[in-house]
Parts: sequence; C-alpha cells; structure tokens
Amino acid sequence: MARIPSSSLRATLAENVRAFRNAHRLSQEGLADLCDLHRTYIGSVEREERNVSLSTLEVLSRALDVSVPELLTPRAKHDAKESL
Repeated sequence: MARIPSSSLRATLAENVRAFRNAHRLSQEGLADLCDLHRTYIGSVEREERNVSLSTLEVLSRALDVSVPELLTPRAKHDAKESL
C-alpha cells in the first residue's frame, strides 16, 4: 500500500507556507532562494502537489522563522492562539 499523506495535511502545509511567506513579504522565488530550492518546487508545495521530506520541512520552517509543527497546524489554531 502506498504511503500518501492525507490531502488535508498537504492543504494545511500549502496554506501555511503561503501565509507565512506572504507575512514575510517573500515571493515564491525569494523563499526558494532562502531554502536553496527551485521556485517551481515552492509553487508545487503551495498547490498541494508535493509530499515534502522532513528535511524540506525543516528548511522551510527555518526560512519562515516558524516551527515545523506550526507549518503543519491548521491556521484557525494559529489565529486563535495569536488573538489571546
């Protein structure tokens, strides 16, 4: 049986990468440069097309100055925590 992450986890990652990237006023190309990845890779993550590795999650989290769990937690939980 193939090991494929749930579409909701990919969607959460895509939404969070986009949101944190925009919060840092970075283009996809700018984030890709910080991560030493290709711009099209960042785009494919944001379109939920990639099953990213743990090392890529770590690189993205460092570039976006957030934790890996923050990248994988639905935004509603982030937003509620920030409003406290």
